[in-house]
Order: sequence, then C-alpha cells, then structure tokens
Amino acid sequence: MLSSFANPYCTELALSSGEPQSNRGVRTAAGPMVKWNHVLVSIVPVAAALVAVAGCTWVSFHIAQTSAFAGFLYLVIVVLAALYGGFWQATVVSIAAAACLNYYFVPPVFSFANSPANWAALSAFELTALVISRLSLRAQEQAAQAIEGRRDMERLYETSRRILLLGNSDGLGDLIVSLIQRTFELKGVYLFDATSCTAHQSGDCGPAVEDRTRDAYLCGSDTFDQTARSWYCALRQGSRSLGGMALIGTEMREPAATALASLSGIALERARSLQRESRAEAARQTEQLRAAVLDALAHQIKTPLSVARTASSGLLAVGGLSELQSELVETIDRQARILDHLTGRLLRTARLDSTEFRPRKERLFIAPLLHAAIESLDTEADRKRFAVTVEGPEVPVFADRELILTALAQLADNALKYSEPGSLIELSLATRNRDVTLRVRTRGTVISAADCERVFQRFYRARQTQHLPAGTGLGLSIVKRIAQAHHGMVWAAAEPGFGTSFFLSLPAAGTAAS
Repeated sequence: MLSSFANPYCTELALSSGEPQSNRGVRTAAGPMVKWNHVLVSIVPVAAALVAVAGCTWVSFHIAQTSAFAGFLYLVIVVLAALYGGFWQATVVSIAAAACLNYYFVPPVFSFANSPANWAALSAFELTALVISRLSLRAQEQAAQAIEGRRDMERLYETSRRILLLGNSDGLGDLIVSLIQRTFELKGVYLFDATSCTAHQSGDCGPAVEDRTRDAYLCGSDTFDQTARSWYCALRQGSRSLGGMALIGTEMREPAATALASLSGIALERARSLQRESRAEAARQTEQLRAAVLDALAHQIKTPLSVARTASSGLLAVGGLSELQSELVETIDRQARILDHLTGRLLRTARLDSTEFRPRKERLFIAPLLHAAIESLDTEADRKRFAVTVEGPEVPVFADRELILTALAQLADNALKYSEPGSLIELSLATRNRDVTLRVRTRGTVISAADCERVFQRFYRARQTQHLPAGTGLGLSIVKRIAQAHHGMVWAAAEPGFGTSFFLSLPAAGTAAS
C-alpha cells in the first residue's frame, strides 16, 4: 500500500527538481521490473496453496481419511491463502479444494456429480475466503497507517527540534517553510503570516495556493484537496488564528497536518514574543541610562546654579545698581530660579526611578494639600484662577505627603500652561468606588484620544500644544510615577469644544490596595 503512492510521488519529485536524464532512464527501465514483482507477489501464494491442496488430497486419499478430515485441511489452506494472498487468490484455491473434495472424498468418488454437500463446501470456503481476506486487508491498512503515522510523528519531532534551534532570527518564515519541505519531502510549502501580513514560500506551490491559504486562515478550518494532494490549514495558537499554511504534494493524515500548522504558528508567535522581550529589555536599559544621566546632570548643575542665584540675590541686596543693571540682575535671578526648579524636577524624576525608592506613607487628606499646592504658585493672579470643590465628606488616603504635594503642584502648573489665559480652572475632589479622585478641568487645548495616553510619557508633547509655551516634558511623567508608587492611576480625557481634563485617583485609606 505504501509503495502504491510512494513510487509515483518520488518520480514526480525527481522530474520537478531537474534530475539528470540518466537517472530518469534508470527509473524507466526499472518500471517493468516493479510490474513483474507485483505479478509474482500475486501468483506465488496461489501456486503455493494449490500445491498444498494437491499434497493434502494425496495424503488424505492414501491414508483413507474421510471427507470431514480433508475438508478441514482444505479450509486451513483457504484461510492461509486469503491471509497472505487476497480474496481472488483464495477464491481460486476454494474452487480447487471443492473440486478435489467432490472428486476424491464425496460419494460417488471419482465423479463430479452434484450434491448439496459440494455446494455447502464451496460456500463455506468462499465465505471463509471473503471474511479472512477482508480482515487481512483491514489489518494491513491499519498497519500501514500506523507506520505512516509513526513516520509523521518522527518527522514532526525532528521539525519541532530544528525550529526551536532557529530562535528568533530574521527570515524565520522562510527557514520554517524550507525546513518543512525538506523534512516531509513535499512538493511545496506556502505560509501566510497574518500578524505581519507576509507570505513565505518554498518549492513549487502553484497559482491558486495563496488564495486558498488565505481562505483557510479566514475560515479557521483545515481542508484536504484530494486532486492536488494538498492540505490547507490554519495556523493556530489556542483558539486564535494566526495565519494559514499549504502543504503541497502529500498524503499525510489530518493530525500530522494540523500539528505541523500549529507548530509553525507557535514558532512565529514565540519569535515575536522574544523580539518584544528584547525590545522591552533594551527600552528598560535605555530608561535606566537616561535616569542616570538626568541624575548626574542635575547634580552637576545644582552647584553652579546655587552660586549664580546667591550672586544675583547678593547684587540685588547690596543695591546701588542703575535701573538697567537692576533689571538685568532680576532677569538673571528669575531665570536661575527657573533652572533651579527644573533641576529639582530632574532630581525627583531620578529618585522616583530608583529601585530603592519607597514612599513614606501616612494618613492624610487631599484637600489641604491641594490648597497648599495652589498657594505655592508664584503670582496672585494664577492662584485666583483655581476653584476647588469637594463632593461629600472627604476620605483620607494613605500616601507620602511630599510626593502627593509634588504631583498636585505639577497638575496645577500644567493646567496654567495649557489653558486659555484668564480662564477658570476647576478642581473637584470626590470619592467613588473607595478611590479618592481629583479632576482638573481646563478650558482650551483639546488633546486627541491618541495623545491622551502618550502625554504621560517622558519628554512627549501633544501635537495640539506645539504652539503653546514650551515645557520640560517631565511634569506629567512625574505625576504618573507618583500615582503608580501609591497604587493609583492618572489619565486624561478630552472634552470636544471645551478642553481637556486630567484625573488623579488614589486608593482610600483602609482599602486592600493601600
């Protein structure tokens, strides 16, 4: 059974791979030899069985045995002929055995006179031949399928072992299809990766393979084309479809084909996971390097900045300067104060990124800290723009006083920079779902939904704020890091036609998160 499809398939591979003409001649010359081998395999069991029938007839007749004894021997020979030959071989043996039984053992002997015993013997022989030949054929098919299944499992194991050795190298899809084609001796392999929208091919796949492979992915089903001897399978990881695969020129069983497709999908997804992990590790190391540079830079700037502020303050205190000189010294002092504020932010950012950072938590209320953050603003005009409301009785939180005050000051400063000049800034404090939530609502810039997530990244500025006064890009990232340190959240929400609101939510004191 195996040779019935293996030999034409091997010939097809030889022709498609450009095998030399001399080798093809060898295969053509070997064709008649294979045919004669099949003829011999069919004739030998019949000849041996007929010889056995003749021998049993001679022995039984010369030792004067009854028809029952001879019939039993004939039945054994028919069983053996059906087992090792087939139904038609056993039929020939059955007719010969029935004729010998009728001629030599059933009265009148040496005569082919018809009798019910003759037809009963022939029917018994034929029924035995039919049953035994069917059982033998089924057993042979099952054995062949078991051998083919074991061979597929061995190939699957070898393929999985080699795919694992590939890692996450570039061009993994091309390596996978080439490996599968070589290992399973296929005419062609086509792989469609839906995640990256790329296709990989090895061997001769034909013109319609791409569409049928995409259909297998979209339908999430596995189909076998008997005419083309091709499998079209969906790449799966669990219940999710990752793409499609076509296996051209194969008679492999469905479990092997689906397992091969799933193995390819898992290999592609594993490679992507390794790449994401590598990128995340690189980003983490970059962030650590950036934090170290910021920390070193802030400390280096701090000393000369303190000297400059001391000198400018001293010049203003001494006096005796002209109006222009006083104005210049005040400008220097004001800019030095801004630089000192920026340096403080850099140091706080570096400290928040430190692995040894631990907030010093205590029970406190947000409203007094909110008023303190507003009072720390530079001008009275800025302080008057804030309107604070507390909804219901205030609930304390378990947090670090200095860090929360820093976060509130950053939110207030951000609201002043990116709202309409002179507009009212609404600060509302409420307790919902055992979380204390602060909302900072401003009129002015409406941030897009995509930027509402990214504005909390370090040094990122939304496109809608490019024309506004430049900031450091650190304020909201510091607020997010402080919220995370307290198991809280911070987010932004745009109000079309009005502005953007920022939210800071902290767990109330006594909750599981605290």
